[in-house]
Amino acid sequence: MRLPIVPALLLVALAALIPAASAAPRCTLAEPGITKRVTVGDTGRAMLVHMPADYRPGTRLPLLFALHGSGGDGAAILAQSGLVATSDRHGFLLAAPDGGIPVERGFVWNIPGVPTVTGKVPGPGDADDIAFIRAAIGWLVAQGCADPARVYSTGLSGGGRMTSWLGCVAADKFAAIAPVVGLRAGNPLAADPQRPDPATCRPAKPMPVIAFAGDRDGTNPIQGGGAGYWQYPMDAALARWSELNDCRAGPLRRDLAADRYEQLYTACRARSEVAAQVTRGAGHVWTADNDAMWRFLSRHRR
Repeated sequence: MRLPIVPALLLVALAALIPAASAAPRCTLAEPGITKRVTVGDTGRAMLVHMPADYRPGTRLPLLFALHGSGGDGAAILAQSGLVATSDRHGFLLAAPDGGIPVERGFVWNIPGVPTVTGKVPGPGDADDIAFIRAAIGWLVAQGCADPARVYSTGLSGGGRMTSWLGCVAADKFAAIAPVVGLRAGNPLAADPQRPDPATCRPAKPMPVIAFAGDRDGTNPIQGGGAGYWQYPMDAALARWSELNDCRAGPLRRDLAADRYEQLYTACRARSEVAAQVTRGAGHVWTADNDAMWRFLSRHRR
């Protein structure tokens, strides 16, 4: 039995009624190459968003959060890190929120149980930064801007500690993290502050980590010590992340340049990695090689 021939014009009309399931809504937060301050849904909070210069409408972008240091704000971390140019070069969406706790001329992040630079431990009346960042991810996805499988975080100092905390408690949202002079793996253990407390960092899945630091950092010394929120050495944080990721090889060490060396843990579960790049002679400053950071982050998906 021969089937009736459907006129071509009718097929075109029917196709127009069926939305393309794979097409993302056009992201209209900012024009390509522009940084803009936007209010995040109904959170009552805003953040700076940079749209990469080569953004093509209808595509979902990888998303990188850049978290400022203690006492800073979103504008400060964009200026200090140079990540706007990296966003344009590699085509990722860049988000720079302010921390939820105001201090003098800036903000600090709420990491439960850990004192801020003011010495105060955040309490129940302080803003929940984890809830806000989760809401920001969901909002950027709903706007058609972000790919939920490619969400990453970096941050400087207190922002590095906050990024580490995101790796511990929001592994269901982040594909990889890159703390700068702020790598942690949970709170210092009360009985022995030279070790991270395993009970305070239990990610739901392996978390790829690349950290950056300077070996002359007197604020967050890689040898440990410093303020109450620091204490254990960076090597202890790296070793703990390697345990969490079930890495079977490492630590390996190699020179990348005369002034920079790398520490690596490899053969990790779910193709995760743990790495650190240390700059010789550098202090408490942005030490990250942004292109190397992005190469690491972008090869991981959630």
